[in-house]
Amino acid sequence: MRLLHLLPTLDPAAGGTVQAARQSALAFSALGHAVEIATLDAPDATWLSDAPVRVQPLGPGRGIYGFAPHAPVWLRRHAPRFDAVIVHGLWQYHGLAARQALRSLDVPYYVFAHGMLDPWFKHAFPLKHLKKWLYWPWGEYRVLRDARAVLFTTEEERLLARQSFWLYRARERIVPCATPAPPADTARLRALFLHRYPALATQRSILFLGRIHPKKGCDLLLEAFARVAPMEPRLHLLMAGTGDARIVAHLQALARELGIAARVTWTGLLQHDLKWGAFAASDAFILPSHQENFGIAVTEALASGTPVLISDKINIWREVEADGAGFVAPDTIDGTLANLRRWLSLDRCDAERMRARARLAFSTRFAIEAHVRALLGVLEPDRRADAYAGGASSPHLASPCD
Repeated sequence: MRLLHLLPTLDPAAGGTVQAARQSALAFSALGHAVEIATLDAPDATWLSDAPVRVQPLGPGRGIYGFAPHAPVWLRRHAPRFDAVIVHGLWQYHGLAARQALRSLDVPYYVFAHGMLDPWFKHAFPLKHLKKWLYWPWGEYRVLRDARAVLFTTEEERLLARQSFWLYRARERIVPCATPAPPADTARLRALFLHRYPALATQRSILFLGRIHPKKGCDLLLEAFARVAPMEPRLHLLMAGTGDARIVAHLQALARELGIAARVTWTGLLQHDLKWGAFAASDAFILPSHQENFGIAVTEALASGTPVLISDKINIWREVEADGAGFVAPDTIDGTLANLRRWLSLDRCDAERMRARARLAFSTRFAIEAHVRALLGVLEPDRRADAYAGGASSPHLASPCD
């Protein structure tokens, strides 16, 4: 197949959406499919040189919304080269550009919601939600309504998405995120990471890896870590990620106030082998998020055989709990503290068993092959139906919230 991925940016600091698109493009390209990426980035954006496939920058997009007038023009001209366009994420111009350009063409587009319809945002940021409502009927509602399908990574995400806006119409399908297995040479990766951070070689590191953002629960993680730290003198918290400088500074000040600054290492963004090395060198992975669509970092930890200590607001928590691949608790200080205490209470044999279960959970549920099978299961029947109907569009299915 010939596939075009469309997203606002390939900047790795933008988080899981970028990682999901990159890994999907890599996986399909490796199987012989012709895959390209288009973004609203400026042509001179430094991260484009690291793109996994051919990339077309359509920006620079203007402002937070990323308005890029060249985008629909380019899409109208080039979309007929592709069997499908896959739009990643909402609330920026790329989705509207796809609808504007493709509604008169025989090229279907699909939208990966990537957790951006989760009702948590409605409750956490009511003013922002009001602004979104003003835009919704004229923008994202129509983008989703006219998409060949709207793709959710879990059943839980699909059900939650119906609760954000009463005006909602979409043909819903489930396609898990693409998560690659780590390189096989774990010892080399671990050594590489510890060469960069030698003081951690004798510590029991608890790894947080992700954007430094209020929804990730970083503040309650620091509070819980401060309470559990006296239980294990070698316990160390590894904070890997980037975010708003003011938020990072606030969290670092909180660590000082709690008396744990010397037991917290802030690495900034970790990528490629250094990222996998951090997983390999860590005792456990922790993510007490208030909202998490899929949690690519969670599945990367599982792939590395690193048990996960997560909140029940991460949409794959049921799978983690069912497989015994980690511990799950509410997204509170007490819940995070309970996860840490349960992990520290395990003896060596039980901890090793949990590492084995983490690897098994990844291979059976979250390996990249599951993403490829599911996405092909959506795209190929549609392509055959279009060929049979001479390019006619499939009907859209209303959700129960219509």
